[in-house]
This record gives sequence, structure tokens and C-alpha cells, in this order.
Amino acid sequence: MLTVRSLLLALLLLSALAVARTRDLLSAAVIFAGYSLIMATVWQQLRAPDIALAEAAIGAGITSLLFIVTVARTGRYEK
Repeated sequence: MLTVRSLLLALLLLSALAVARTRDLLSAAVIFAGYSLIMATVWQQLRAPDIALAEAAIGAGITSLLFIVTVARTGRYEK
């Protein structure tokens, strides 16, 4: 039987592989934001709410916004 933690770890692995495999940089930034939200949920499951909030704010919020702004100012697709 799958537990919540094993499901979250599987989602982390799949999203990490998806970020590494995509050539569309905007899609990679959005998938990375999803990765950060899943990681924040993992931290919450591990009873570390302070780290979970920091991961959600910094990883999914600020870093993803900076990635999207950078992609908007450069090319969208990796060569």
C-alpha cells in the first residue's frame, strides 16, 4: 500500500526528471515550481513547518518568478 510519503517522493522524482528532460525553459520553470511545492509538502509531512514555509515562499515563489522573468528576457527554448 502506498503511503503519502512514498507518493510524494515518487512525484518529486518524476518532476525532477521532467525538469531535466524538457527543452522548453518556461515549462521547466513551471515544473520546478511544482517540485518546490511538493518539497514543501514533504517538509510539512516531516513536521518541519518552518522549512516548509521557507521552501514554499522561496522555492516556489521567488525563485520561480525570477526564472520566468529571465526566460521572458531571453530565449524560451534551449538550443
